[in-house]
Amino acid sequence: MNFLNLLNALPGAVAQGLIWGIAAIGIYITFRILDIADLTVDGSIGTGGAVCIMMMLSGHNVYVSMLVATLAGMAAGLVTGLFHTFMGIPAILAGILTQFGLYSINLKIMGKANQAIGADKYDLLVALRYVKNVPFYKNTIFVVTVVVIILIAILYWFFGTEMGCALRATGCNSNMSRAQGINTNFSKVLGLMISNGLVGLSGALLCQYQGFADINMGRGAIVIGLAAVIIGEAIFGKIFKNFGLKLLAAVLGSILYYFVVQTVIWLGIDTDLLKLLSAVVVGIFLAVPYWKAKYFTKPSAKKGGKAHA
Repeated sequence: MNFLNLLNALPGAVAQGLIWGIAAIGIYITFRILDIADLTVDGSIGTGGAVCIMMMLSGHNVYVSMLVATLAGMAAGLVTGLFHTFMGIPAILAGILTQFGLYSINLKIMGKANQAIGADKYDLLVALRYVKNVPFYKNTIFVVTVVVIILIAILYWFFGTEMGCALRATGCNSNMSRAQGINTNFSKVLGLMISNGLVGLSGALLCQYQGFADINMGRGAIVIGLAAVIIGEAIFGKIFKNFGLKLLAAVLGSILYYFVVQTVIWLGIDTDLLKLLSAVVVGIFLAVPYWKAKYFTKPSAKKGGKAHA
């Protein structure tokens, strides 16, 4: 094991972590703000990649391709939202149904299981070869960092508007929000659309970065996104109180996740176990608040009972 090999691989881990961090922001919106476990993302990230790569292969500009990929992701979120609100299907099952259907749709979009695109023939916004030895304005890390900052700024502004506050209120207490005259169904659909639009954008960047779109590229995306959100909250939760900083924490959590993945690869651990490792990490971080409340915090009722006695 050569430590220099790990150091050389870290810029790539940062770039990949930033790209997945955009998806993590989308997952944060549904998981933390709407309080919905949305499994659509396993399909919508692939949809974003498939749409982007096919648009570029057919001669469209990279920015137009990414915009259409984002809209395709939003359409996937709209379908899940309608399944949940209009048809009364539980959110988790609605996401599974959409994800299941997107597999066939993604296959039809690409025409086959995978499509490749190269930086030699196409003007890509990001690419693996742009991580090192390129001008800073073309560097993948710089470009994606700028995209992340712009997205966080837009979301920070949006969730401060009346519509954004209604969306947050829906996630906090749907019944009370409905009593206050908020259309909670609309808020849920809008939240799912925004979330999956971000995931679709992440897929568009990811397919450029890795040089191909694959029918299975979104498999396990929900676990990676949740890992990023949970790790970010666990490490930066007590420092980052502002809403914008909480979104940034999800991105930083994604980068840390890929640092861990890169370290695991460097240590020579079987890469077939990476998804198992991700599941274990997410499970542990999700369990920590429960363990802390159950085993390390004295119940207030007991304190009150002793004081009364």
